[in-house]
Amino acid sequence: MNATLSLASILAEPARRRPDHLALIEGEHRITFADLWHQAREQAGALIARGVRPGDRVALLCPNTADFPRAYFAILAAGATVVPVHLLLTAPEMEYVLRDSGASLLICHPMVAATGAEAAKNAGIPVVAPEELAGAPISNFVSRGPLDTAVVFYTSGTTGTPKGAELSHLNMVMCATVNTFDANEIHRDDIALGALPLFHVFGQTVSMNSHWRVGGTLVLMPRFDAAAAVSLMAAERVNLFHGVPTMYLSLIEAAGSAPVLPALKLCISGGAALPVAVLEEFERTFHAPVLEGYGLSETSPTAAVNQPCFGTEAGTVGHAVWGVDVEIADPATTDRIELLPVGDVGEVVVRGHNVFSGYTGRPEATAAAVVDGWFRTGDLGTRDETGRVRIVDRIKEMILRGGFNVYPTEVEAALVRHPRIAQVAVIGVPDPHYGEEIVAVVVPEGALTEEEVIDFAQQRVAKYKYPRRVEFVTELPLGPTHKVLKRALRQRFGGTV
Repeated sequence: MNATLSLASILAEPARRRPDHLALIEGEHRITFADLWHQAREQAGALIARGVRPGDRVALLCPNTADFPRAYFAILAAGATVVPVHLLLTAPEMEYVLRDSGASLLICHPMVAATGAEAAKNAGIPVVAPEELAGAPISNFVSRGPLDTAVVFYTSGTTGTPKGAELSHLNMVMCATVNTFDANEIHRDDIALGALPLFHVFGQTVSMNSHWRVGGTLVLMPRFDAAAAVSLMAAERVNLFHGVPTMYLSLIEAAGSAPVLPALKLCISGGAALPVAVLEEFERTFHAPVLEGYGLSETSPTAAVNQPCFGTEAGTVGHAVWGVDVEIADPATTDRIELLPVGDVGEVVVRGHNVFSGYTGRPEATAAAVVDGWFRTGDLGTRDETGRVRIVDRIKEMILRGGFNVYPTEVEAALVRHPRIAQVAVIGVPDPHYGEEIVAVVVPEGALTEEEVIDFAQQRVAKYKYPRRVEFVTELPLGPTHKVLKRALRQRFGGTV
């Protein structure tokens, strides 16, 4: 293939087309597209001087500060692949990502220097702070092939073992383009709030890349706080907001004591199901439409979203975006895709320019996930005669807490190491704030308190993974094959199946 394409163009093009327009606002920092691209090219020069070559994997551990996009686009400009690292991971979890991805270098923000340094040392790779990347700027980004890997997002599978989802330059550029020009009407003078973590596919693609695709301004929040967000959006004239359901709930609460509300024109929700009541209350409070969408790391992420051209409907995720097909397939047929009739409940499957290349070093997992060109999402849903999609439930046992995926087997593996825990099952139960809450159902061996279990978990898994509630039982319900019946536990402790 002779064609070239680079995700770096997401910053390079607005720097060329509207160089003096503000790209980024972070606190007192005001950075134009021209300046940000120059800084990224300087860091790219420093990376190349350190031996980074096209196709190399460079990990990035950084909060939502100007350092993230600078380093992100520096890596891409050097022709390398970005491996964003979740800020809340423990050092051993980070080490796993570094090793599994094949990262040759970690760029680590001072805020997480200790954890990052430990992970990099144990993985046997060098670590560098963003401020140490100073070099002569390269003249332009290194060209790449459209199907070359641009970003590797780590997402866990049914076993809880993290897998690297490889997204190509074509995946990422097309998703940003479609989000901006086809899914919704985004304009170059719009101002978006970047409160979603940029290390996550939602924040990275929808908030940053999609907005810069059209040359708009991004206002970054290093840490989301609802009251501060309301004030910041009003002060900086933010009119676009992207968030997960918990953020919408918090903003509604904060609005009650806010002296002035921002003049929002459009809000996008994803990451978990947004209760219709919350959507309606937010729209009443902020006088702005909320459009719910659907996607995964493996789909760049946007697969479907409520789009005004089709008409919107609360409680659904709308229609497939431009150039993408979303259908419903028989989940029991694993060796091929067998599409189901309109209205039937089945597995949501996706194909199009947004579907990932595969999982790093896991051809069997890739083959199981992508069948006949369709990506099997593992989610249950329905599709009506117009193509509107509704997500019903998840096939697997994954817990979706506040927009973050939590895998019970991983938490169980940590908890079972406690000397006074005989057995444990981790489940998700409905929660009005987080969508789902994590509950550990424990068979104790001796005296044991809820606080001890939670403290033990907090020391061994990331902050978003530990159980917030513990239930003690004398035995776990088992099926004929001695498998724990989590359905019964969810019914008992969460009132659901």
